[in-house]
Amino acid sequence: MHGPSRLGNGNGNGNSRSHIASPPSSPRLRHTRGKTSAGVYRSSEKQGIGEKLVFLLFSIVFRRKGVLLLAPLLYIAGMLLFMGSFGFTVLDLGHGVEIVYRRGPPGSVYRSPKVFKRLWPVMEADANRSSHNALMAAWKPKVKNMWKPCITTNVSASGSSSNGYFIIEANGGLNQQRLSICDAVAVAGLLNATLVIPIFHLNSVWRDSSKFGDIFDEDFFIYALSKNVNVVKELPKDILERYNYNISSIVNLRLKAWSSPAYYLQKVLPQLLRLGAVRVAPFSNRLAHAVPAHIQGLRCLANFEALRFADPIRLLAEKMVNRMVTKSVQSGGKYVSVHLRFEMDMVAFSCCEYDFGKTEKLEMDMARERGWKGKFRRRGRVIRPGANRIDGKCPLTPLEVGMILRGMGFNNSTLVYVAAGNIYKADKYMAPLRQMFPLLQTKDTLATPEELAPFKGHSSRLAALDYTVCLHSEVFVSTQGGNFPHFLIGHRRYLYKGHAETIKPDKRKLVQLFDKPSIRWDYFKKQMQDMLRHNDAKGVELRKPAASLYTFPMPDCMCKEPDPEPETDPA
Repeated sequence: MHGPSRLGNGNGNGNSRSHIASPPSSPRLRHTRGKTSAGVYRSSEKQGIGEKLVFLLFSIVFRRKGVLLLAPLLYIAGMLLFMGSFGFTVLDLGHGVEIVYRRGPPGSVYRSPKVFKRLWPVMEADANRSSHNALMAAWKPKVKNMWKPCITTNVSASGSSSNGYFIIEANGGLNQQRLSICDAVAVAGLLNATLVIPIFHLNSVWRDSSKFGDIFDEDFFIYALSKNVNVVKELPKDILERYNYNISSIVNLRLKAWSSPAYYLQKVLPQLLRLGAVRVAPFSNRLAHAVPAHIQGLRCLANFEALRFADPIRLLAEKMVNRMVTKSVQSGGKYVSVHLRFEMDMVAFSCCEYDFGKTEKLEMDMARERGWKGKFRRRGRVIRPGANRIDGKCPLTPLEVGMILRGMGFNNSTLVYVAAGNIYKADKYMAPLRQMFPLLQTKDTLATPEELAPFKGHSSRLAALDYTVCLHSEVFVSTQGGNFPHFLIGHRRYLYKGHAETIKPDKRKLVQLFDKPSIRWDYFKKQMQDMLRHNDAKGVELRKPAASLYTFPMPDCMCKEPDPEPETDPA
């Protein structure tokens, strides 16, 4: 029997008529085409409406070569399947009761507690079998990459020939203020201006009323810069009289972010010469990263040499460092410091979810409204906690930090210092970290209540204590980014021959690992140790043109040491 002719079939009278034939059926199904289970043929009229519609759709699409139109739909469907949009998560409620919910893509849900619960016995058994502590050999310094402080300014303070007074208002927290101060020193040198000790703006989030002298040593700051930039504590009387003793009457220049040196010379200098004093409020991020070498040198001098904490902060911080060294005698005085950004404001700002309860959602909504006044309620704003987690934007929890460190080889005898504000639900979230590192310390355990009393209510002064203890640790762990770790990483490079000695976890990779409750401890440990080696290799980095000198002080603030000469045989 022949298949249907592409030109049409003849009828009994020998006449032919042209028509479009259906394609031949699949050989595998040809023998059952149109039959019921009883072997009786069905007429086409009795086919289901659904079958007819599907058949019609495919005939139109493929007959008109519309597969290209269908391709995007197939791609989207495939991506949804790949990302796990049709997957499920099972919540174990105990007593054999499980509730199944639809779940998002891998890594979008906070499942770390489940992973920790399953791996904890294996983790402890592994630690008991091994006496090795990664703290003793965390870094492998490369002799050929040693750097030393080397600041060149080529700018001299000009005394009475100053072009006028430069006044800035530093906003934000401790290290954002630090950035403004150092950039102001650089601009004052560029304009040959006299810098007035910066004014600190009362920030709505930090809520710290501290002035410059409460946090930094004013006299030392002025002395350290005296050969390069004139700095005064306040405006002279004649300038104050001109503005009725009201600094806010001085013209406030609205400068664009990341302004170039040419912009300052063309736009700001003429105003300075005409008025005798100019003001910039706020001043954060108002100077470009790329500036001439001698201006970069002023930034280096201000940040790494001139800015020293005020005596009350510095003396207590030194005591705290000494106590950490004493307590870590088992590891040769070495300890780990962790900047843990798990305060309520950070969790709220990140728009991430952890316990998925109504209470948490309400608390986070209130915190966002309190700190950012409607920013997260604007029309068209979409909050996607799962997407934020996959993208590595969620703050690491104390539990996750602990698992990372244990996986890297830091055992339970490691002394860990946690630098943080008020941890969100501290009793709940800090418990696993203390379980993994029972020697854990914070400001409140390392210093007495009497020692901390003068600093309470002043978040920037408390942050300065944390900064100092972290600065002198053998290992620093940055968990969320921000000005604190950026400045600290650069300062550590400046002090430790160019190597940051810092762990910056790959959070995009971590969310995938923490999403697997069945993950093996040996596999997780291998991934963490690879991460540690990667951080070691990236510890020494040179500044790229668009990067900040405060994080990458080489080569602007440091010089490469010459390679050591090989020893010669005296014979």
